[in-house]
Amino acid sequence: MKKNNINKNVFPYLLLAIVIIGTLFFFNLSRYKVNELTYNELMDELNDEQVEKITISERSNAGIYYIEGKLKEYSDTEMFKVKVPLSETVMKKILVYADEQGFDVVSDNNPENNSIINLIINLLPLILLAVVCFLFFSKVAGGNSKSMDFGRSRAKLSNGGGKVKFENVAGLKEEKEEVAELIDFLKNPKKFQKLGARIPKGVLLVGPPGTGKTLLARAVAGEANVPFYYISGSDFVELFVGVGASRVRDMFKQAKQSAPCLIFIDEIDAVGRQRGTGLGGGHDEREQTLNQLLTEMDGFGENEGIIIIAATNRPDVLDPALLRPGRFDRQVTVSLPDSKEREAILQVHAKNKVLSDDIKLSNVASRTPGFSGADLENLLNEAALLAVRRNKKAISMEEIDEATDRVLLGPAKTSRKITDKEKKLVSIHEAGHAVIGLKLEDANEVHKITIIPRGMAGGYTMMLPKEEKIAIMTKKELLSSITGLLAGRVSEEMFLKETTTGASDDFKRATATARSMVTEYGMSDLGPMQLETPSESVFLGRDYGKSKNFSDQVALEIDQEVRKIIDKCYAQAKSILKENKDLVLLISEALMKYETITKEQIEALVETKDINSIKNIEDDTEKED
Repeated sequence: MKKNNINKNVFPYLLLAIVIIGTLFFFNLSRYKVNELTYNELMDELNDEQVEKITISERSNAGIYYIEGKLKEYSDTEMFKVKVPLSETVMKKILVYADEQGFDVVSDNNPENNSIINLIINLLPLILLAVVCFLFFSKVAGGNSKSMDFGRSRAKLSNGGGKVKFENVAGLKEEKEEVAELIDFLKNPKKFQKLGARIPKGVLLVGPPGTGKTLLARAVAGEANVPFYYISGSDFVELFVGVGASRVRDMFKQAKQSAPCLIFIDEIDAVGRQRGTGLGGGHDEREQTLNQLLTEMDGFGENEGIIIIAATNRPDVLDPALLRPGRFDRQVTVSLPDSKEREAILQVHAKNKVLSDDIKLSNVASRTPGFSGADLENLLNEAALLAVRRNKKAISMEEIDEATDRVLLGPAKTSRKITDKEKKLVSIHEAGHAVIGLKLEDANEVHKITIIPRGMAGGYTMMLPKEEKIAIMTKKELLSSITGLLAGRVSEEMFLKETTTGASDDFKRATATARSMVTEYGMSDLGPMQLETPSESVFLGRDYGKSKNFSDQVALEIDQEVRKIIDKCYAQAKSILKENKDLVLLISEALMKYETITKEQIEALVETKDINSIKNIEDDTEKED
């Protein structure tokens, strides 16, 4: 296929070069006027002393002399030619005339070689000129030129999806079942055609970043063992209008030649956004590209055997025409993994890692809710890097814990000197968060407390759900979450008699949760009404695009309800911390001494009320190691 294209590109320029060379060569020869003379006419000119120069070429195989020369009356571009029999008499006569009249006589003993050399010398500049012209034109219009290659598809071909199988994709059980039909169709399309079934032309994978959408698409191609074209949505869009549409046409043209096959478009929202939106009107290039994609997927042309899989984490901005039946018939939500799926993902990524015997991946999975597959892979990689940095032979739980913190908040600032006053402030603040988690029934469980600064945080309290569940929270759980967030400031006021800036992020999250309870979830005295929609406009900005369908009076009532929730939770946090003053001070003292304490150490501290119990747990852990 490539050779044919190269031949088609080269042939016109090769023909042009031949024409140019032939034309120039013709004009080069035709500029000389050659007069054919007979032997007698030559003798007459010699007798009249009109000859200026003579060149004699001997052709022994032909038995003749070729005599060329110039007469005095000739111009610079004129010459004569004479053919005479090969004879010493003729040569002697010419030499006698030359001696008498003083003109030059040149004898050419090897005229064949001289003719070739003259031809080469005359043609060499023309050949060089032709080569330069050819290279110039091939650079402009050749296959390596991007300036003339705008309309070519940027899709890359991978046979069999790079040999990725379903066994390489941990978790995603339901998602695999959804796309299993595509594999059956690609392997045996006649089974579906007999019953008149139409396989979906397009499958849209929707989910947060890092959940395995691209990997799942590659696994489908690997299981079906068919050609797999993959491209990003941004590869279609260019500065010039019409280029993206041309690329779409070229991509489907290539796919038809290797059907049945898969086309995977990553980040399709880059090209598939709603048309006719935005402050300044639509983007002509992107809209034309989308129109061509819509036509190719379900237009007048048939694309049998081509299945399109696309991925996005913003399905809300896609054009409705793209999601209708006949195009992307099916949407598969690839959500964040649960505890069992996280364990399976960790097992896949731990195959090439050297783990110590004390590590249980099930425990690591339970401590990482909300982590995507990419986050888990990064966690194990960070743990491996830490183990290498510490010259260890295997990855221990210590590296796993440190890697988890690094993924969440960044590396610890161990070189930074922290004053005792700062330590006291942070320890009291974090102890307030922890006590709410320990004493409030619907609060999350405390797993770790540290006052070592990481990223922008001076310290943090790791609180995880007591049991993993779907993304539904009760009103009590939301209120407990707000109470826990506000407890840091309450603890500062109660035990330090001053406030710090460390609670700013806590206030931000608490206020956002309280406002959502009022305006979205209907969990206030305003009743079951949704006053603000959570959708965000990608064209006008998040703040401008938030829909507010209420009057100024209702806006005041919303602010009052948010204030009521915050005040209620603040009072509850104050009451709990007042009842557990000793526990707050005990945890603060433990943090001042050890800087970081774990769930087991916190439980021992609560049970024994003795700070030395933490040391005992550390000693037991070292003995087990």
